[in-house]
Amino acid sequence: MFFFQEGFTYRNFLVDVLSIFVFVVWFWLLIVIFGDLFRRRDISGWGKALWVIGLVLFSYLGVLVYLITQGRGMAERNAQQAQQAREELRRVVGYSVADEITKLDQLKKSGSITADEYGRLRAKLV
Repeated sequence: MFFFQEGFTYRNFLVDVLSIFVFVVWFWLLIVIFGDLFRRRDISGWGKALWVIGLVLFSYLGVLVYLITQGRGMAERNAQQAQQAREELRRVVGYSVADEITKLDQLKKSGSITADEYGRLRAKLV
C-alpha cells in the first residue's frame, strides 16, 4: 500500500508495467502448457484432470512445476509437431525426396557441388 499512497509516480508506473508483464507471461505459459497437456498421449484423462486442477488451484507454482518436470517432454513434442507440419506441407506442395536427390545428382554432374557435398546433402535428405 505504500506505493499507492504517493499517487501516480514513475515508480508506480514501472510496478504496474512489471505486474502486467508478469501476468501476460504467466497467461501465455498457461496457454502453452494447456496446449501441451491436451496434446499428450502418454498420460490418461485422470492425469490430465489432475494437472488442470493443480494449474488452476496453484497457478504460478503449478506452471513452474509443470515446466520443471515436463520441460524436456514439451520440447520433444513441439519438435515432433513441427516435423509433422513440415512433412504435411511438403506433401501438399509436392516436395519429394526423390526429386531433391535428382536435383543433387544434376548439380554433382554439372560440377556445382563436390562428391563430399553431394554425400552430405543426400544423407541429410534420407
